Amino acid sequence: MKCYLGIDLGGTNVRVAKITEDGQILAQVKGPSYGQEGPAKVMANIKSMVREIPNWKECSGIGIGVPGPVDTKAGCMVLSTNLPGFAGYPFADEMSKEFGMPAYLDNDANVAALAEALVGAGKGLNYVFYTTISTGIGGCLVVDGKTVSGKHGFGGEVANIIIDRNREKINYLNVGAIENEASGTGLKRKYEKASGKTVKHTGVVFDLAEEGDEAAKAAVAEFERDLGQYFATIACVCDPDIFVLGGGMMKSADKFLPGVIEQYKSMSHTAVHDTPFVLAALEEPGIVGAAMLPKSQGQ
Repeated sequence: MKCYLGIDLGGTNVRVAKITEDGQILAQVKGPSYGQEGPAKVMANIKSMVREIPNWKECSGIGIGVPGPVDTKAGCMVLSTNLPGFAGYPFADEMSKEFGMPAYLDNDANVAALAEALVGAGKGLNYVFYTTISTGIGGCLVVDGKTVSGKHGFGGEVANIIIDRNREKINYLNVGAIENEASGTGLKRKYEKASGKTVKHTGVVFDLAEEGDEAAKAAVAEFERDLGQYFATIACVCDPDIFVLGGGMMKSADKFLPGVIEQYKSMSHTAVHDTPFVLAALEEPGIVGAAMLPKSQGQ
C-alpha cells in the first residue's frame, strides 16, 4: 500500500506524519512551527521533522496544508497572515527538490475536505461540499477526488458570502458575511449583545434556547436561517452529492442541524431537498487531508 507525507502547518504548531493511502497514520512528529520567524526558520524546522519520520523515503509524495488561500498550480500561498513572508514563497517546489518526490500545497480547510471526500464521510461520492463551522466558517468543493481551488486560490473561501446586507458592520468582511453571522463567534456575539449577558462558549446559547431564554431562541433561529440560506446558495452553484460538516460547532449539531436543514429546504429547489447533511467522520482531517494531496494528483 502506498503512503504519503502529510504536513499540517499553522502559525503556532506544525505536524508531520506518514500516512497510508486509506488514511491510517503510521508515524507522526509534532512541534512548534516558528511561524512568526520567517520562511528560513520554518522550512528548516519542517525538513528536520520529515527526517524524523521512520522510512520517510518510502513515501510517494508530500502534501502540505496551510492557513489561507493557495495558488495550487504554483504551490505557494497567496496570503500569509499567520505565516509572515510566505506569500509567493515556492513552498511545494522547495520540498520537492529537498526530498526527491512530488509535493503539493493547499489551504487547510481544503485538505480537510479532501480527507473527508477520499477516506471519510464522502468516500465514494463524486461531488462533496465540505463546510467547517467553528470560530470562523470555511468551505471546499471536492470534485472527483480533487479540490476546486480556482484560478486565484479563492475557490471555497466562503466566509465572505453575503446572506443579508442589512446587518451590522463587524470587521473587514462584507456586511452580512456568513462568517460574521453564523459562525460560533457570530452566534455568541449576537446573543450577548441582545441579552446583555456573557457566556463562556457558544454551546451555552443552545442550552439557554432549550430552556426558553427568548434572546437565545431568537439568536439560534437566525443562526439556523442564515446557515440554511448559505447551504441553499451553495446548492445553486454546485449541487453536491453530499454536504459534510466539520468544526467545533458540530458538538452541538443535534441542537441546530435539523433547523438548518428545514431552512435549507424552504430556500432551495425541491430537486435538491434530498441532499444529505452528514457530520465529518475523521478525527484528524487536517493532517490526513494534507497527505491525500499527492494521492489526489495521481501519485
